[in-house]
Amino acid sequence: MGHGQMTVDKSGGRVRRMFGEISPRYDFLNHFLSGGTDIYWRWRAVRLAPPVGDAPILDVCTGTGDLAFSYEKRAQGAAVIGSDFTHEMLVLANKKREAASGSRIEFLEADAQRLPFADDSFQIVSVAFGLRNVADTMQGLQEMTRVCRPGGKVVVLEFSMPENRLFRACYRWYFRHILPRIGQLLARNSQFAYNYLPQSVSEFAQGETLATMMKQAGLASVIYKPLTFGIATLYVGTK
Repeated sequence: MGHGQMTVDKSGGRVRRMFGEISPRYDFLNHFLSGGTDIYWRWRAVRLAPPVGDAPILDVCTGTGDLAFSYEKRAQGAAVIGSDFTHEMLVLANKKREAASGSRIEFLEADAQRLPFADDSFQIVSVAFGLRNVADTMQGLQEMTRVCRPGGKVVVLEFSMPENRLFRACYRWYFRHILPRIGQLLARNSQFAYNYLPQSVSEFAQGETLATMMKQAGLASVIYKPLTFGIATLYVGTK
């Protein structure tokens, strides 16, 4: 895989199929591949953009619902909805909800590029590690902004490449050579999900570039914070 490689294939069908196949090991792999720090990153996201009052909250590309559950813990009585376009992920999210006593999160199948909600519906619209899998990033951001209430927050948590050159080089090596092998071993799927993962991260907009896209989508005062040496970045914009 040299530098002349094709850009990553993010067509809906392929991404949906791939996440459907890895869904049974998805949570474990997320925790394993981030050294457990993904749990801390979600906690930071909820701290930086906490729920206020009882207006509903939406988590798109929710996967098995981890960020939605984090928000429900903090939200006093606000309804939380998790949406994803991979059916198998939502089956697991619903199982998690049944296991969590008292959880009332509603999970539904929806494409982040065409959200089935009215304008100005949610106080917070969040996405964790899912935006780079949306075929059209701008369309995804515009939809998230559209369904967010004026004064509400759009929260994006996404993998990024570290700024420090030495650490970046080591991380890239781990990402390219070690992570795909571990992922393949554990997840065994035909779509080579863990080759897709590093490629999708290194090609995805980050830092000021993504913050600018969020502003173009209609958000104001966008802030971003690199987490854990910059292997993830947290973005928050206000509608």
